[in-house]
Amino acid sequence: MKCEEYQELFTDWLDDRLPATERAIVEQHLAVCPACREELAVIQQTWDMMGEFKTPEPSADMRTDFQAMLNDYKASAQQKESFWSRLKEQTSGLWPSKASMPWAFSLMIAIICLGGSYWLIHSEKQEQQALTAQVHELKQTMMLALLDNPSASERIRGVSYTSDIKHVDKQVIDALLATLNNDPNVNVRLSTLDALTHLANHPEVRQGLIQSITTQDSPLMQSAIADVMLKLQEKRSIKSFKELLKQKNLDHGVREKISQTITSLI
Repeated sequence: MKCEEYQELFTDWLDDRLPATERAIVEQHLAVCPACREELAVIQQTWDMMGEFKTPEPSADMRTDFQAMLNDYKASAQQKESFWSRLKEQTSGLWPSKASMPWAFSLMIAIICLGGSYWLIHSEKQEQQALTAQVHELKQTMMLALLDNPSASERIRGVSYTSDIKHVDKQVIDALLATLNNDPNVNVRLSTLDALTHLANHPEVRQGLIQSITTQDSPLMQSAIADVMLKLQEKRSIKSFKELLKQKNLDHGVREKISQTITSLI
């Protein structure tokens, strides 16, 4: 079995719904697969967070509102019943004779089945879209929370959630750029740079990367951001790289790399 197949069983495993044989197989795989253990931990954390959501208390006016809705529904139902009764009377002469009833009944059943199938598919699609939006929002919330975590490894994990967010918004981009410029751990900044590189189709990301060039004091970060600008063929970064070359204490190897980058971008 592939990891994806094991991960499909994690929900049932957490809910203790797996047969003993399958549960043992999953646990054997978890013992030797760090990636699946990490995925299981993320799912467990998500469950824990969802378990903390408070159930809203019904308002004092709910019973009154419900009764009003029920009365409106009854009135509407009576109007519909009256409408169909009148329609039946008016079209009774058009209804097929008893000899043709079998095919007419079959046709009616077919129409009902088609309509029911369409409604069911449409309803399931709406539910799936709503669930996807909720999961997206939850992942974004977790990512932003992890970026403020004191642990560098947790902040890196938060950055990695970016790959699971299909449509990043300004809040996510601003948080990543702030991490790139201000995080005290160089490994976190390198991970953030990699995540932002995959979001370079956003103009504000490119502009933020260019502005970050002169703020980086680590030779690793300076070299890495030079590679990114070269990969993106971002000619607007040349000015910032020239400013960086003016720093007297700039690492010799970095100085050569930046000079080569400028030459390649011109």
